[in-house]
Amino acid sequence: MSDVHAERDVTAAEPHSAGLASRLNWLRAGVLGANDGIVSTAGVVVGVSGATSDHKAILVAGVAALAAGALSMAAGEFVSVSTQCDSERALLTLERHELRTDPDGELEELTRLYEAKGISRRVAEQVAAELTSHDALAAHAEVELGLDPESLTNPWHAAWASMVSFVVGALLPLVTITFAPEPVRLVVTVVSVIIALGLTGWTSARLGRSPAPQAVLRTVGGGVLAMVVTFAIGRAFGVGMG
Repeated sequence: MSDVHAERDVTAAEPHSAGLASRLNWLRAGVLGANDGIVSTAGVVVGVSGATSDHKAILVAGVAALAAGALSMAAGEFVSVSTQCDSERALLTLERHELRTDPDGELEELTRLYEAKGISRRVAEQVAAELTSHDALAAHAEVELGLDPESLTNPWHAAWASMVSFVVGALLPLVTITFAPEPVRLVVTVVSVIIALGLTGWTSARLGRSPAPQAVLRTVGGGVLAMVVTFAIGRAFGVGMG
């Protein structure tokens, strides 16, 4: 009985919503945008602080990095997802044409696809026929293309999620290094960035249902490496120019 309850609990925890892929896409874009905002802005402000203690120079560099990064993330995500959507729509248009011009051939194709999944010929024919009568395009799109015609990825959702999350992530190192007392501002900034990166790594792992420790380690490790490298470059240039 306990095994049955456990199986039900696992099944209930699994996502079954038709629009899950679309929602996960912009959630993914949001998490990645926040992570990029934290790392890139922290790298800039830490690098500049290695070259100079001028508070205004650090602030200007951080704001510039925030603005440029947010716009770049939004544009890049929009172009990327738009290209993906164009390809998906083209495939669906071709599938509609094939269903209209050769319905019998498409029915046989769908049957064979189900057979390839291990279903007997008789059951595959029945499944293909019933799904075709209900929604032929959806049936073929799911099995052949792995698409849901009613839930294509929205480039605007991805772009806005990426841009807003980048700004939110970038504000952390920018605000920290701006308002922390000068003697400890670098240390406070690095610590706050590490904590924030740990949270984004954990969140990305939860969204992808993957182990959290590895995701956190990768995220934090990449951010620390970026700050170390940019600080070393800033210090080298600062000493050279001084």
